[in-house]
Amino acid sequence: MSARRTAIIGGLMVATGPLSLTLYTPALPTIVADYATNDAAGKMTLTVYFAAFALGQLICGPLSDRFGRRSIGMAFFAIYVLGSLVAALAPGLEILFLGRFVQGFGVSAGIALSRAMVRDQFAGSEAIRILTLVNLILTVTPAVAPTLGSVLLLMGSWHLMFVVMAGFGLAILALLAAGARETLPEANRVPIRPAIILANYRALLTAPDFVFPALLLGLAFSGFHGFTALLPFIFIDGLGLTPFLFAMAMLVQTAAFILGNLAASYLATRIGGEKLITIALALLAISGLGFALLPHLFPLSVSAIMGPVAVWMLGLAFIGPSTTTAAMAGFGSIAGAAGALTGFFQVGGGFVGSLAAGTLFPDARTALTLQLPLVALLTLLVALADRRRRARQ
Repeated sequence: MSARRTAIIGGLMVATGPLSLTLYTPALPTIVADYATNDAAGKMTLTVYFAAFALGQLICGPLSDRFGRRSIGMAFFAIYVLGSLVAALAPGLEILFLGRFVQGFGVSAGIALSRAMVRDQFAGSEAIRILTLVNLILTVTPAVAPTLGSVLLLMGSWHLMFVVMAGFGLAILALLAAGARETLPEANRVPIRPAIILANYRALLTAPDFVFPALLLGLAFSGFHGFTALLPFIFIDGLGLTPFLFAMAMLVQTAAFILGNLAASYLATRIGGEKLITIALALLAISGLGFALLPHLFPLSVSAIMGPVAVWMLGLAFIGPSTTTAAMAGFGSIAGAAGALTGFFQVGGGFVGSLAAGTLFPDARTALTLQLPLVALLTLLVALADRRRRARQ
């Protein structure tokens, strides 16, 4: 496929993930109230989703290496539609957890297959440019989703949000059926044998050139999904914002991500992936410091929180495509497994970040001001260890 078609299809597949995350975040306090449960249970709907998302990566990747990207993508997005309908009809919290798990498993195809499709056809700065375009398309969804979710909440029950997700999944299925082309030739397909799958993953997990970029990716997204789980409770429950005003505040996050992607796309072919990662690390460090200080200095200010969020999103835009390309660069023969495992690190980071945010701290504001600075510090330490390793080679 052309670079543009690959970017559009890959971007829309990946966008389904944040749609399923951000569309219903304005309704989290309402879900907690409807089911007469606590905030931790509401956050668990995110954690269950991430757990299935991470697990699905490891299964989707090898299946796509054997049967091709397009057919596996259609199968997994059909599973996603089923999970969305289960969540829409959930009479209780347990069924909602089930629907979220099935959703997360199905939507895992977005990250794994979009990256494998890029790696099947492109490499180097061209791959970075396409992955940056994928990220740019990705930003449209979180820009619209919280606002749309708030409007849907005003129109009726939060169950309607999951009907919208099912509709988006059906649209992706139609796009794959009508517009996608298979990017993995028959001759390059790998048989499904447990020993081969385990050997591929073992080869990736024992290769420092894969592990260090993947760890950076996972840590950066751990911070992102950590504050994603916390912000509805800080702003809606803590500061008294309406769901619609909360959605408006989230536009700052999205605008920063769009700006970062535009800058990263422009710089990708001019300064290289290594310097893009350096810029990202500086931005994450500044954001971590902001999270540690500003909410304490200005406890009633939305800007004191959204400022560090915006800087983190700028860093995320720079680090995502560069670390993904670096991690997959030497593993073209098992691109599906490599794409799946980078997705596992990315979504697994989201799982750990959202789980820690919901369980390790007494309240959402404390979690924000402690967890995010710690994640920023860990990211810098991993990057420093990687550079020392490469300097010794």
